[in-house]
Amino acid sequence: MLAVCGMGFGSSMMLKMTIEKVLREKGIKADVQTSDFSTAGSEKADFIFTNEEFGRQLAGGTVPVVAIKNIADTKEVREKLEAALQ
Repeated sequence: MLAVCGMGFGSSMMLKMTIEKVLREKGIKADVQTSDFSTAGSEKADFIFTNEEFGRQLAGGTVPVVAIKNIADTKEVREKLEAALQ
């Protein structure tokens, strides 16, 4: 599972949709779920994708955190998703 943590429902949903678009393009099936900040650190996920602010705060936990600067930038999300999956 990939967890997506955003500042609010809208931002996490936008990042989730961008991640799902990239996964579809690559032919990868994954369970992508949104989460709020308070529960993101306890998610049983393979990765947590979030903005840079939350990324700094969630770093160092048991789940690798992928910080995204621009959650609507498909190119950035693609590059960071590919790097995380390697």
